[in-house]
Amino acid sequence: PADGMEKSYRVIRKLLRLAGREDLTGRVYRGADRFLPDENTPVVSDAACFIVEKSKAYSPENPLYVAAIAAVTNVASALLIDPSVSDRIVVVWLGGAAAHMPSNDEFNLNQDIAAARVVCRSGVPYIQLPCLGVVDRFATTRPELEHWLIGRGPLCDYLARCAIEEAERYAAGRPWSRVIWDVTAVAWLMNEGGRFLKSLCVPMKLPNYEHRYEPGPEGLTMRYVIAVERDPLMEDLFRRLRGETAVPTA
Repeated sequence: PADGMEKSYRVIRKLLRLAGREDLTGRVYRGADRFLPDENTPVVSDAACFIVEKSKAYSPENPLYVAAIAAVTNVASALLIDPSVSDRIVVVWLGGAAAHMPSNDEFNLNQDIAAARVVCRSGVPYIQLPCLGVVDRFATTRPELEHWLIGRGPLCDYLARCAIEEAERYAAGRPWSRVIWDVTAVAWLMNEGGRFLKSLCVPMKLPNYEHRYEPGPEGLTMRYVIAVERDPLMEDLFRRLRGETAVPTA
């Protein structure tokens, strides 16, 4: 986890340079260098402390939205450091598998099941985007990346070539598609009218250590994403990366 966190920190700063937004580098914080040891002990990091402090300017009527990807350690740690944070934030998390899948054996969740359980039991307003069985539909291909992004600027070239080179490495000349996972968590913040993501309000699904869901605390509900509108979201993504006006809401 420490290695992955540091690599993520560095590549975020690199992406900001490529996007011509080095003015934002001071707003990038290092996250947890390890996973939660249990469901009661936070991992104190710059990111977790930032969430706690930032949330103090918000309220239940005007909450801070926290879009979380990969292991949800930083958010869980913030909730453990200061449980009152749950009254001032909304958590949007990309992780786990869809309820119809035979197992909840999924990478983002498996890294820190304790953290996911902390978030689900905290009472914080919570939106889950299941990776397996839902978000894995949001995939692109080499011809699409080359057509829409290559030659459209340093950021577009870097992202497209990284995706293509990695896919060619593991696919070794076979047909492939690449899921652009993390975009979907941000898409929730621009999901007016459900234009990118379809969802339902359901009883809380609490992941357990046997890779299954169990009922959460009685009375707790969650927002559960059931489908990704792949083409409209991919078009919006490509337009934004190219610096064009985003697709207007229908």
